[in-house]
Amino acid sequence: MSHDSADRLEALRRLYDGYVDGYRRPDGTLPRLMRLKRMHTGFVVKNASAIADGEAFAPLERECSLAAALLHDTGRYEQLKLYNTFRDSESVDHAVFSHDIVKERGWLQEVGVPRADAVLAAVLYHNRRDLPDGLDETTRAASQTVRDADKLDIFRVLQTEIAETDWRNDSRAFWNLATDVPPNPEVVACIEARRPVDYQSIKSLSDFVMIQVGWMISGLYYTTSRRLCAERGHLAFRRDFLHQLSDDPSVDRVCDLAGRVLSEGAAGL
Repeated sequence: MSHDSADRLEALRRLYDGYVDGYRRPDGTLPRLMRLKRMHTGFVVKNASAIADGEAFAPLERECSLAAALLHDTGRYEQLKLYNTFRDSESVDHAVFSHDIVKERGWLQEVGVPRADAVLAAVLYHNRRDLPDGLDETTRAASQTVRDADKLDIFRVLQTEIAETDWRNDSRAFWNLATDVPPNPEVVACIEARRPVDYQSIKSLSDFVMIQVGWMISGLYYTTSRRLCAERGHLAFRRDFLHQLSDDPSVDRVCDLAGRVLSEGAAGL
C-alpha cells in the first residue's frame, strides 16, 4: 500500500471513529451493541485487507475495498438509536442508511479517496442479494470484497454468541428462533440448488445456521475468502453445532457439499 493511500485510509478511520464517538454515553462508553458493531467493522477491514492481498489487487481496488469495508455499517449506530434494533425489516435498510450518511458527511472527498463513487456503491450494495450488472472493475472488486469480508466476520460473530450466551433458553441473539426444530426442507433445497434462500423460510436456529453453510457453497466470491473460511474452521463448528440442534440427514449432506467447495477453492457462483 502506498504511503498516500495509507494516510488517506487512516484519515478516514479518524473521521469514522469521531462519528462513532458521538454515540458514547456521558461516561465515555458505547452501548454494548454499538461496541460490538465497531468491533465487527474492525474485523471486516482486516478481512478485506487479507482478501486484497490474497487476490493481488491493484492499489486502487485495494484502497476502495478497505474504505468500503470501514464504512459499510456506518448507519447501524443511528439505526439502533432510532429504532432499537438491527433488524432492517423492522426499521431501515442499513446499507442505504449507511450510504446516505457517508455521502452526506463528505468524508471520502474530504480525505481525497479516489473513486469515491465506487466506495459508496460498495457500501450501498453490501447487503443486496445480487450485485447489479454492468459494474466497472473497481466498483465490482470493492463490492465483492466487502460482501465476502462481512460474511467472514458474521461467521465469527455467530460462534462468539453461541459460546457466550445461554442460547437454548434465550435466543434473542438469533431472532428468538426455535432451537429444537430440524432444518426447513425449503431452505435445504435452495442451498443444495445454489439458489438464494428467502429469509421468510427461516423457521428455526437450524435454518439460521444452515444459511451460513450455504454461504460457503455459493456466497463467497474470492478464492482467498473460501481459503480463510476453511482455515478458520467455520464449517466444522457449524456441522458440530447443527448436530446439537437436529439429527436430520440434511445436515451432513449440506456440510459435505460445503466441504467440497471449500477444499476445491471453486467458486460456487
